[in-house]
Amino acid sequence: MEIESGPVDNPPGVPLRWILGKVERMKTLVVRIEPERISDDVIETVADVLLRDGVMVYPTETFYGLGAVCFSGKAVRRIYRLKARDAGKPLSLIVSSLDMIETLAVGPPPIFYRLASEFWPGPLTLVLKASPSFPARLAGPGHTIAVRIPSVPWLRRLVTKVGLSITATSANISGEGEISDPAEVLQTFNDKVDIIVDGGPTRGGQASTIVDITGRTPLILREGAVPAGKLEQVLSAMS
Repeated sequence: MEIESGPVDNPPGVPLRWILGKVERMKTLVVRIEPERISDDVIETVADVLLRDGVMVYPTETFYGLGAVCFSGKAVRRIYRLKARDAGKPLSLIVSSLDMIETLAVGPPPIFYRLASEFWPGPLTLVLKASPSFPARLAGPGHTIAVRIPSVPWLRRLVTKVGLSITATSANISGEGEISDPAEVLQTFNDKVDIIVDGGPTRGGQASTIVDITGRTPLILREGAVPAGKLEQVLSAMS
């Protein structure tokens, strides 16, 4: 692990988490990692930032994303401002387990468990009916949520450590291309977010496939990394 404090100094001998209050001044902490060998200390550092209403940029299976605890209104509003995103467009979420989804959604249908078993962890986002307690500011049309379990192991560890779902919107300005280069991430978001997790260049490719399973018939809203043909094979086997 390599930590670049930049404008946020980490005095010798002082644990990093003791000085995280400085990130509220919008001085960005940059943490360089090897995604396959990320330590518990780094997970704890990032979790501490998020639990203090922080916003992070982090590498996913495809591009870099903007993350915040979904129940932090302050952090979620910052993400919308950073992206210049229409407030009417909900943010998708990542979780670390099916148990966590069952606290966010109301009565997932049988097709949910079949698709989750086949494609999770991975780049398939499923739209479900949200529980009444889920924040309306994050809910989609008809009070729904869009959620997935990522295939990146350290992200699942992070969500488990935080204990709450995290937003998974792309780290870019709305209408512009996704970012896979950490240098471009730094150029775009330095001094605008609390922490940047630099895992090196991401592999890019297609974004996650989104499937709405709130109705009688599953509806593919966006075809992405999971091809429609594979989804149709699974769905037809259930009919």
